Amino acid sequence: MADDTVRGEAAAGVQTESRNGGADGENQSLSKRQRKKLLKQQKWEEERELRKERRKEKKQQRREQRQNQTEEEGGEAQSFRKRPRREVTPSSVRLVMDCSFDDLMLLKDVRKLHKQIQRCYAENRRALHPVQFYLTSIGGQLKQSMDEKDKGWVNWKDIHIKTEHYKDVVEKEELVYLTSDSPNVLEELDQKKAYVIGGLVDHNHHKGITFERAKELGIEHAQLPLSSFVKMNSRKVLAVNHVFEIILAFLEKGSWRDAFFTVLPRRKGAVAVTQGGEYTLKEDEENSDSDSDRDTPEQTA
Repeated sequence: MADDTVRGEAAAGVQTESRNGGADGENQSLSKRQRKKLLKQQKWEEERELRKERRKEKKQQRREQRQNQTEEEGGEAQSFRKRPRREVTPSSVRLVMDCSFDDLMLLKDVRKLHKQIQRCYAENRRALHPVQFYLTSIGGQLKQSMDEKDKGWVNWKDIHIKTEHYKDVVEKEELVYLTSDSPNVLEELDQKKAYVIGGLVDHNHHKGITFERAKELGIEHAQLPLSSFVKMNSRKVLAVNHVFEIILAFLEKGSWRDAFFTVLPRRKGAVAVTQGGEYTLKEDEENSDSDSDRDTPEQTA
């Protein structure tokens, strides 16, 4: 029995030694790079709480700095942020988009018109003197594009969206169709009038169609006084959003010249007309803050 006991204790000792040796062997099997990575991970875990405390301290310091700055400035910075950028005074002028040319355009052109309408809406929303904006004859491809590309259009504010033709929305005597083919030149904006812009991207395929439509309906028509202030390399037919933005700019600046040179894109090659009938380089080209030249508008009738 004594011999059996001795042999059992010896066997247990061998097993313990084997286990310890296995652990040491596992550590020894790690490469130097692996051991270094393991130590780095352990250190990162140990310092987790320390990093958390440091982040809290930095956040508190930034908060105190902002508070001190506000107090030093007497609250001016905060009141400035809350103060509106400028006082908006809505205009009684009505701008009506005639979208009854849907069947004359390819879908790709309808989508371009959709983008131009989006631009008009956005510009009117931030204008100093926003106009009464009407979209008429909404339907067909245009409505399909608006539903697919801009589902939020049904929630647009400060805009009148109609499926009816503009002649059924506004009194005939109040309508003035803006078309570059009209012999009449618009000198001033009548606050009682509704100015119609043809919603057509035509690539010159339908020249003069808006002028003909205006004559057929027996309504007034006029062109913007572009030739009196501007000479351009291209045709004087402008995109839908440019006509819209020029009206907004005129309401703000009270000058057709300033309105044209604020809105017209540089690629149009616009130059100012002098009193002597000669042309000078566009004075506002470098200083204009308009971003209209970023668009790719097509010509409208």
